[in-house]
Amino acid sequence: MTDQFDIVVVGGGPAGYPAAIRAAQLGFKTACIDAWLNKDNSPAFGGTCLNAGCIPSKALLESSELWHRMQHEIGAHGISGSDFKVDLDKMQARKTAVSRQLTGGIKALFGANKVTGLEGFGKLLGDGKVEFTPHNGEKQVLSAKHVIIATGSSPVNLKIAPFDDKRIVDSWGALDFTEVPKTLGIIGAGVIGVELGSVWSRLGSKTVILEALPNFLPMVDQQIAKEALRHFTKQGLDIRLGAKVITAKSGAKAVEVEYEVNGEKKKESFDKLIVAVGRRPNTDGLNAKEIGVAIDERGFVKVDAHYKTNVPGVYAIGDVIGGAMLAHKAIEEGVALAEQLAGHHTQLNYDAIPSVIYTAPEVAWTGLSEEQAKAKGYEVKVGSGPFAANGRAKAMEAAQGSIKIIADAKTDRILGVHMCGPYVSELLAEAVLGLEFAATCEDIALTMHGHPTLSENFHEAVLSVDGRAIHAVNKVKKS
Repeated sequence: MTDQFDIVVVGGGPAGYPAAIRAAQLGFKTACIDAWLNKDNSPAFGGTCLNAGCIPSKALLESSELWHRMQHEIGAHGISGSDFKVDLDKMQARKTAVSRQLTGGIKALFGANKVTGLEGFGKLLGDGKVEFTPHNGEKQVLSAKHVIIATGSSPVNLKIAPFDDKRIVDSWGALDFTEVPKTLGIIGAGVIGVELGSVWSRLGSKTVILEALPNFLPMVDQQIAKEALRHFTKQGLDIRLGAKVITAKSGAKAVEVEYEVNGEKKKESFDKLIVAVGRRPNTDGLNAKEIGVAIDERGFVKVDAHYKTNVPGVYAIGDVIGGAMLAHKAIEEGVALAEQLAGHHTQLNYDAIPSVIYTAPEVAWTGLSEEQAKAKGYEVKVGSGPFAANGRAKAMEAAQGSIKIIADAKTDRILGVHMCGPYVSELLAEAVLGLEFAATCEDIALTMHGHPTLSENFHEAVLSVDGRAIHAVNKVKKS
């Protein structure tokens, strides 16, 4: 027996479940298949983001930041105490509870929107057919007019440092430590590496991050990246740039890591080693290539501007098609595709994608850095607003970092916004909206911002582009 659907989505993460919900809202009979199993073998929708990435990591980041503030900041507020301690088991239980609440919410949303949620594996058979294998049950075949691949991605497993799930772990394993490692090594100083390093460093680990590239956060404006590096180093993170790992061997008591810096080989021993060097697309077992779906040399599914593969009726979205591997990018692709299948005209602006590192201070950016703008041939003008001059940041005991605006000197149009500072993740939406509406510096300068707020600093940074800042020294720069 074959079950008939209009749309079958294979993958229930940030790309798949929004695509399924929006498709159902638009009148399509929709099924969403997801194979995720948590470590206790419980199935869950939400993919890596909700179960082993974005959400649990933010829960631990928040907990560890509170601990850090209790140790280093509350005294300035006139608050003192001595009976503070970390209960890691309770901290981990809270993290898991936050994730489970959200993944359970997806099931409720499926029910409310009449999406058929199926827990198990999906395999493409061609001609609009998908084989569904439940975690416990018999296989069945689903038939659909449209099949959407939304299978996400997984951490890259290095041959020189293979995961053993004991001492050498991926980002998921790094969220489930049952005790704080005395010494922690991390390969990769990208978003994941820095966030995980911050969590465990705050909780007491002596943390070393080994990054092969010579520059810290090369995707971020380098003025902001250097500022962030200075703050992280001051907090105790030992970030070693230009450190290329040669091998990592897990022993009974430690992981021995050999790496090279400036041609000199060095060795380091860690209780735990996190490998955070990127992610790869999940296409194994999907049977996509076997039915003719084009896949590139890195394993990503090839699609056109409307997420169509080369096989009629088969589409792909999210991490599995490459680009920025971010949950919000995947969500928007899922919604856009569902609306396109309903005949709507939708388009995403990939030049205005928000990106955030949830450390303290946070790092957030959208659009071009100064380096990227110059490389594209723009004559740029830049401005900066330091949080040291912001009243709200001062009151929060968090007057660190700054906001940098990169604008076109000829048109005044904002090209990029890069920030380091308190809760800049929440300020980023204004920057993204500005890029989306092709805002000029004058547009933002004429927009009133509340006082005292952190958002004032965005206004100050824009004013400083043309030497008009009120609460900071103006340093007009054009190049």
